[in-house]
Amino acid sequence: MKISERLLIPDNELEFSFARSGGPGGQNVNKVSSKAILKWSLDDNRTIPEAVKTRFRSSFGNRVTTDGHVVIASDEYRDQPRNIENCREKLADMLRTVEKPPKIRRATKPTRGSKERRLAGKKRDSEVKAGRRRTRHHSE
Repeated sequence: MKISERLLIPDNELEFSFARSGGPGGQNVNKVSSKAILKWSLDDNRTIPEAVKTRFRSSFGNRVTTDGHVVIASDEYRDQPRNIENCREKLADMLRTVEKPPKIRRATKPTRGSKERRLAGKKRDSEVKAGRRRTRHHSE
């Protein structure tokens, strides 16, 4: 299964199992196992770089079991082949999101103009709130 130019998962690493799906489908729902469950061993894979695997674990740790398997299920469609394809696409999307390392944020100083705008906004808010205050009149 090709994910991108650099990422590829051999099809023999993807393991599918099937279950009966919930939701609409009438009598058919009780007879046909259309729900697809994809199981893929992240630890045993040799084609995906370790850095991508690490980012995958940090982003999608809830999808990875303790023994290092990624589990993805799909029961969106009423037929098995479309649910299989949907599982594959979900996995591919997840891997594409973690393929590139995130940009490192470099700290910058606020500009003089942004400081002045911030202070002007604070002064304006202060004046608005001061206008809401009641003044006390002591007429004794």
